[in-house]
Amino acid sequence: MTDQHHPDAPAPAPAPELFTWEFATDPYPAYAWLREHAPVHRTRLPSGVEAWLVTRYADAKQALADQRLSKNPAHHDEPAHAKGKTGIPGERKAELMTHLLNIDPPDHTRLRRLVAKAFTPRRVAEFAPRVQRLTDDLIGRFAGNGSADLIHEFAFPLPIYAICDLLGVPPEDQDDFRDWAGMMIRHGKGPRGGVARSVKRMRGYLAELIHRKRESLPAEPAPGEDLISGLIRASDHGEHLTENEAAAMAFILLFAGFETTVNLIGNGTFALLTHPAQRALLQESLARGEQALLETGVEELLRYDGPVELATWRFATQPLTIGGQDIAPGDPVLVVLAAADRDPERFADPDTLDLARRDNQHLGYGHGLHYCLGAPLARLEGRTALATLLTRLPDLRLAADPAELRWRGGLIMRGLRTLPVEFTPVREK
Repeated sequence: MTDQHHPDAPAPAPAPELFTWEFATDPYPAYAWLREHAPVHRTRLPSGVEAWLVTRYADAKQALADQRLSKNPAHHDEPAHAKGKTGIPGERKAELMTHLLNIDPPDHTRLRRLVAKAFTPRRVAEFAPRVQRLTDDLIGRFAGNGSADLIHEFAFPLPIYAICDLLGVPPEDQDDFRDWAGMMIRHGKGPRGGVARSVKRMRGYLAELIHRKRESLPAEPAPGEDLISGLIRASDHGEHLTENEAAAMAFILLFAGFETTVNLIGNGTFALLTHPAQRALLQESLARGEQALLETGVEELLRYDGPVELATWRFATQPLTIGGQDIAPGDPVLVVLAAADRDPERFADPDTLDLARRDNQHLGYGHGLHYCLGAPLARLEGRTALATLLTRLPDLRLAADPAELRWRGGLIMRGLRTLPVEFTPVREK
């Protein structure tokens, strides 16, 4: 039987082009096409690496929890031209590979247990006043100006300073961290090799900081002890955390912990500014002192245009089938969270922003063993940032045509380069 459709039937839309600038601005129509026509799709990425893209919710959830898909790049059956192109630039050379995004149980279980206590609901709740102070201080720096770039002046510094505090980076070193982190998220915009150089500098700094803290560590932990001190204490008490592992752990908490929150705040604010009726509902709710719509709203913003477009790399360790498609051992698999979270089979009216949405088991922070450890902190930062912005700058508005805004062209993350806004200047008392 030939594969010809009826002459009167409309021709199927052609396969969309992926990873162009137009795609980066609005990937959702392309993902809708893939969900319908090629839900598990093999493609060549801009780096030259070939990988499977998984776009339907049910398949995505299965793949995220499937232990036959390893996080360890050693399982990648990679051709020579693809060497080192599946992780964070520079992490191999800087000996920062032994972190939670690159390892499987039992090492993953051991390392995750060591840091999990820093992200318990109680510990995050204790951190809330500090996040509020940071938020107020950053908004206070531009509130009197009547305009700002919310990425550069707000969404970017807030999680950097928060994660530095959590790790125990001294205040006098935090601006260096901000510079290195800025280079890491500029991707193609900075000098060639800049990301790898920043990773190397961060690695050197973390090794030195771990050494300094070890020398002066008190015998007993103080309440709310910083995370790096806690990692050192654990490694000195039989957990066998090597210095490389401690540095890699601190590095990945910074790397994974700040860019996701930059994008949550940036994408979330952009979505609210381009959906005025939803934004008005949230402002009215906040004015009444309510929290419920803020909480469901942050979950909806994570689903609707979340900070992580594709889950981090996985590699098949044995033959397996996802969505009817056979995957060979050694093949890379990328779960497209942004596509899964707009799947009409799972979410009613998935392309509609509904801050009051209740049935919202989105995959914005992953699923299974590698569910994002820092999700409670990111949610706290997102809620605090959005509520404070909308309350202190009530007439906040975009200062550019939404179509003119540029999105960063990385593979994993989804976020704006800039977010210019205007508002009535607020004279601080």
